Amino acid sequence: MRPINQLRPIEIVRQYLPGSPGSVLYRSGETVVLCTASLQDGVPPWMAGRGKGWVTAEYNMLPHSTSPRKSRERGGKMDGRTTEIQRLIGRSLRAVVDLQALGERSLTVDCDVLQADGGTRTAAITGGFIALVDAVAAVLPEVKIGGVGEVGGPIKDSVAAVSVGVVAGQTYLDLDYQLDSRAEVDMNVVMTGAGRFVEIQGCGEEATFDHAQLQDLLRLAGLGIAELTARQRRALAAPGRPS
Repeated sequence: MRPINQLRPIEIVRQYLPGSPGSVLYRSGETVVLCTASLQDGVPPWMAGRGKGWVTAEYNMLPHSTSPRKSRERGGKMDGRTTEIQRLIGRSLRAVVDLQALGERSLTVDCDVLQADGGTRTAAITGGFIALVDAVAAVLPEVKIGGVGEVGGPIKDSVAAVSVGVVAGQTYLDLDYQLDSRAEVDMNVVMTGAGRFVEIQGCGEEATFDHAQLQDLLRLAGLGIAELTARQRRALAAPGRPS
């Protein structure tokens, strides 16, 4: 059994789709997400003329990413979970992009879940950042491909996310479905490579948690995100190769 403070096995494959300037197949255990990104001239009408860019995200679970089959969301109708997750992804990525430096351009990151075993939103954020860097670098060559301290242009820092929780009174890092379904406390934490928080989503599932448990969850999340940041650096330093 995986140690309680250890991430699931991670695989990152950059340049997965030749038709996308930024594409990453991101695997965390049995969760697999395809993240693609593109940078286009122009911004939404409500931002036009401000000299700033915009970053947005879309999230989708393919029909057989779970069992039983999940129906496709058609006609612009999304369930509340999908809307909440793609807004989280968008906020997380915008936190590390200088919209003024981006100019009036729009970055769109699409995150499609091919297989779900818990942590799809955190995988989408972590993999989506790598796809975003590649998409920006394809259009703005002055951006240096690298990790924290090496990114440049409109990219201010890296961002990654991980889940933590309390299961049977024990704190766990990176919950898969089996752990998540039994968790008394479930939390998603988003942080920059510099160690600053972007978002914390946490709640008790028919349970409560105290200050000491909260601190332990945040400490464990910080350790996990530091490791994810290192994996992002290695992936970005090795174009086109699994990491």
